[in-house]
Amino acid sequence: MYYPDWVSATFPPERLDFSRIDYVDFAFAVPQEDFSLNWDGSADAPEVLNRLVNLAHSKGKRVKVSVGGWTGSKHISSAVANDDSRQTFVANIVDLYHQHNLDGIDIDWEYPGQPGNDGNEIDGSDTSNFLEFLRLLRSALPANATITAAAQTVPFAGSDGKSLSDVRAFAEVLDWVLLMNYDVWGASENPGSNAPLNDACNNNSQPKATADAAIKQWLAAGFPANKLVLGLPSYGYVSSSTATQLRQLTLRSEDSGQVSFRALMEQGALCASNSNSTEVPAFVGCGGFERSWDVCSSTPFLRSESAGQLVTYDDPDSIWLKATIANAYGLRGVNFWDAYGDVDSWALVDAARRGLGLIVQ
Repeated sequence: MYYPDWVSATFPPERLDFSRIDYVDFAFAVPQEDFSLNWDGSADAPEVLNRLVNLAHSKGKRVKVSVGGWTGSKHISSAVANDDSRQTFVANIVDLYHQHNLDGIDIDWEYPGQPGNDGNEIDGSDTSNFLEFLRLLRSALPANATITAAAQTVPFAGSDGKSLSDVRAFAEVLDWVLLMNYDVWGASENPGSNAPLNDACNNNSQPKATADAAIKQWLAAGFPANKLVLGLPSYGYVSSSTATQLRQLTLRSEDSGQVSFRALMEQGALCASNSNSTEVPAFVGCGGFERSWDVCSSTPFLRSESAGQLVTYDDPDSIWLKATIANAYGLRGVNFWDAYGDVDSWALVDAARRGLGLIVQ
């Protein structure tokens, strides 16, 4: 589960329920132009990380630091570009690992050989350089250190910009790859699912960007199922739209139209439909919002005609379906972006755990 350093004031690490979590990814350490690392958040990030590590270790759980992120991938291309830069970059990561008593490193490069955030460096050799960097990082870290990567729904891009057909070499140095099956569609006048399960209607303009397609694409490229983790979102997008289907209250979005599951509850667009704590929680639209289900993507959406808003998001029903398919394919598990997006009862996390067969109910 990803824990962004910028939520620590509102959601300190002490609020995490480690009985539901195996790993926590602390985000983000951001590569600088000189290949050093800085924090993408508050100045007290190192202190928060130390608290998180101590808490996790006291519960027998593990912590990785995630390097990069959407706005933090600008200099990764040059950091892995040659032997000298790789040596410097790896040395800085290893120092971070030991300084904070970490259990692993997650590389969230968005994206090797592909455009990401505006201003990102990009090179046709990014993916081959990335592999050499990972090999060096593997040799420099302790043998029991976990090394993971976050990736798109399609395998890494080759020098021609097309997805590699064989990524088995990456499986030799990575413990697992997280498939970021979210942000497929953001806020739009013509909204689509943030994190589609599949393309059940065969009409998706991005058919490769679903959970089912992502798994199949990485498996076809030779990556083992037990080294794949399906990424799940605890957030969605608020769109100003009068649409009644996908591709009294006005919701506040948090960033680029994003809204967390927690915020949907707190702002009154979603309500729990049962109060019995022994029941699996169900959620319905309220405050002028009506919940509907998109059969093409197997995800819910909320619509308010009076507010002129449509919200694409995931709830326990859609999360359960995604975790179920991950389990059926034999994947290593699932991971959330992010911890703060779920509610205090961990409704989304528990839905995923049910889908993985970790909770029988």
